Amino acid sequence: YEIRNVTGVQTCALPISETLIGLYLETSPEMIIAILAILKAGGAYVPLDPEYPSDRPLYMIDDSQTRILISTEDIVSRLNIKGSEIAVILLDKEVEAIQSEEETPPQTIVKGENAAYVIYTSGSTGEPKGVIVTHKNVTRLMGVTEALYQFNERDVWTLFHSVSFDFSVWEMWGALLYGGRLVIVPPHTRRSPEDFYRLLINEKVTVLNQTPSAFTQLMKLVKRGKEIKQKKIKLEVV
Repeated sequence: YEIRNVTGVQTCALPISETLIGLYLETSPEMIIAILAILKAGGAYVPLDPEYPSDRPLYMIDDSQTRILISTEDIVSRLNIKGSEIAVILLDKEVEAIQSEEETPPQTIVKGENAAYVIYTSGSTGEPKGVIVTHKNVTRLMGVTEALYQFNERDVWTLFHSVSFDFSVWEMWGALLYGGRLVIVPPHTRRSPEDFYRLLINEKVTVLNQTPSAFTQLMKLVKRGKEIKQKKIKLEVV
C-alpha cells in the first residue's frame, strides 16, 4: 500500500503529523501494514476492535477526535457514522487508487516524544479513558528488556491479543524490531486452547505472551502432550 494514500494525506487533505487515525480492522496483515503506514507518515493510530459493541468504538472516535478512519466496507457497516465529519478510507474499495499513487516516501520528521498510538482503558470503573503513548515509550520498553531476553531474527512471536490491548505492542513490535517472524493468531484459535497449542507447535513459536489464566490452561495441555509424547513446544521466552 502507498503510505500517503492509506493514511489519507491526499484523500483527505489533512496535515498528517500526529493526526489520530482510527483503525477499525480485523487482526490481519493489512492491519499491520496500515499501522506501519500511519507511523511512517507521521500519524498516530487509534485501535478500534470490531468485536466491541458499536457504541464503544463510536465513543472512542468522538473522545479522541479521530479525523480519519481506516476500515473495510463490511466492518465499517457495523458503525453508525452517517453524517459524521470523519473521513473513511475503505481498503477493499480503494485498492486501485492506492496502487496508482506515487511510491515516493513521505517527507516527515518523527521524534521520540511524538504520539505513536492512543490506547483506551477497559472502562470498568466508568467511561474508557484514552492514553497517548509516544514512540519513546515503545523504544524504551524494548530497550530495557533487550539484555534480559536477547531477542533476534530467529524468534517467532504470536500476535495473540487485540491491538486495542496494550499487550499487542510488545508482541507486534518485538517481532518487527528484531526482524523475527510474527504469527497472527486467528480469532477462533485464540478461543481454543487446544488449537492454540497446536499452532505453537506447528509454527515453532519461541516467544509467547499470555495472561496467567490463559497460560495455566496452556500448561495443562503441555503436560498432557508430554504424557502422550506429542511434539514439543519450542518456547524460549514466556
